[in-house]
Amino acid sequence: MRIARATGGAQVAIDGPLKVNVQLLRGVEPAIGPGKALVLDAIERTGSISAAGRDLKMSYRRIWLLVDSLNQAWIEPVVETRVGGGKTGGAQLTQFGEKVLACYRDIEARMVAAAAGPDFDWLIGAIKPED
Repeated sequence: MRIARATGGAQVAIDGPLKVNVQLLRGVEPAIGPGKALVLDAIERTGSISAAGRDLKMSYRRIWLLVDSLNQAWIEPVVETRVGGGKTGGAQLTQFGEKVLACYRDIEARMVAAAAGPDFDWLIGAIKPED
């Protein structure tokens, strides 16, 4: 498995033609999935919600709503923000948020590993080549 760089430098679990899409639900809403994991990656990388939005080509409002949804879904906040801007403001993953993201990425890796085998090989062989 490799973690590929998608648009904006975000990471996605891809192994050849296999793209893993794992979601953990809280009721009917995703507590975390590929999109929210990308948001956490971007915040960790940029240290800012607005910079994460630019990195992922999402509006600030969209990123903020995803962060709020993440913080509401878990027993502890996953992202903490500091009011300000410049050197005093920003956002970062909490220690709990780092653990959530690491566990999610580990599950992705195990899902990719679990897909290996004759069924996967047969499916890959049955895909038409790109024109």
